[in-house]
Amino acid sequence: MSIFPEPPYFLLLASLLAGIASGVAFKAALEQFVRQWSRDRSNLTLSRDKGWELQLPFLGMAGGICVFLASGLQIFGFPTNFSYIASLPLTVLTAWLVWWQLGKLLVELERGGSKALDLDGFV
Repeated sequence: MSIFPEPPYFLLLASLLAGIASGVAFKAALEQFVRQWSRDRSNLTLSRDKGWELQLPFLGMAGGICVFLASGLQIFGFPTNFSYIASLPLTVLTAWLVWWQLGKLLVELERGGSKALDLDGFV
């Protein structure tokens, strides 16, 4: 009989799959959102009107990443509480930075169209 609990391999795999599924949904929602904005050029602004269609898959992706990180730490022998205490701030900070960068990219897209995002011009 072991004094260590079994590592959460199932939780690691499930959270990885949840993060990937949410990422695919986020990609599809973002593409649809930008395509609709490009077609209509309505009053909605890309940088401000990121509704639940984008936020919900993004939060699902962040949640899956958080549980994935915590499960990975537990596999290496860290206690459950420490694993979640370490992975939660890391995930929140990373998600906030990605969301902030997405907002900046959408502002650039709104100002200059797709030519504003041409990364080949920086070479």
